[in-house]
Amino acid sequence: MLLAFNKPHGVLSQFTDRSLPPRRTLAEFGLPAGVYPAGRLDHDSEGLLLLTDDGALAHRITDPRHKLAKTYLVQVEGVPSPAQLDALRGGVTLNDGPTLPAEVQALDPPELWPRDPPVRMRKTVPDAWLRLTIREGRNRQVRRMTAAVGLPTLRLVRAAIGPHALGDLAPGHWRAVDPAVGPGGG
Repeated sequence: MLLAFNKPHGVLSQFTDRSLPPRRTLAEFGLPAGVYPAGRLDHDSEGLLLLTDDGALAHRITDPRHKLAKTYLVQVEGVPSPAQLDALRGGVTLNDGPTLPAEVQALDPPELWPRDPPVRMRKTVPDAWLRLTIREGRNRQVRRMTAAVGLPTLRLVRAAIGPHALGDLAPGHWRAVDPAVGPGGG
């Protein structure tokens, strides 16, 4: 079984939390028993999270050797220059080493659900949206990449993992997807 879930902002990519006060987890969304996340999505990020009950499938989705594309819609502070976009395309050096090159393009603001809480905007600083695709999955990688080129991330929404896209799935909702279309399946 493979599920696509639209993880809301402020929800952990796990079913339990031992911190006090407890934070929101996947347990509140009525997901089928026995599934677990195939990868992670930060607490302050939103969008597509794949869940499965198949360990081999989870491995194919998450193993960096498969270099599965992950596409994000990224709202950044500032207006990206051609040099900043080229730096992302060439790969940037982070404190844990250089990243692989990213696919990146500026885009018009996408039609998304309102975020709760809303993104804090500064009236004197413009913002812009990027579509950014990476093929690795380091901790907070997209946020660190955009910051490294001088474009701090304000909002981060994962739109796709490999052939699986978020589409019109509302935050907090999930649907079954065909694992045969997924990584290694064709």
